Amino acid sequence: MRQFEVHVRRAYDSPEPADGQRVLVDRLWPRGVSKERAHLDAWCKQIAPSTELRQWYAHDPEKFPEFKKRYRAELQDPERAAALEHLRALARTGTLTLITATKESTISEAQVLADMLNGKDG
Repeated sequence: MRQFEVHVRRAYDSPEPADGQRVLVDRLWPRGVSKERAHLDAWCKQIAPSTELRQWYAHDPEKFPEFKKRYRAELQDPERAAALEHLRALARTGTLTLITATKESTISEAQVLADMLNGKDG
């Protein structure tokens, strides 16, 4: 079975041909980024963490392990689970890049999703 690649990039980075399909996974549109500049194939806001979780987390690196645990629990919700399956299906067709506006993409929901989709569930 072919291994697919899922990457994470910031919404403020310039799109690159190697990105493949680009999907925004934030609930909120990136501030100051036009739809043309974002160059997105889809916006999957239903996969984003709940407002409560996002506000609690506030991208505090010390809270990331707990955020990851809580977010993975939220992904069991039927709507989010369906959105995750949709991303998995997109990834099977070729390279998928998850787009986020956060400053530290390595501690974002996009990174949690990419790790799950890439089989790095640790």
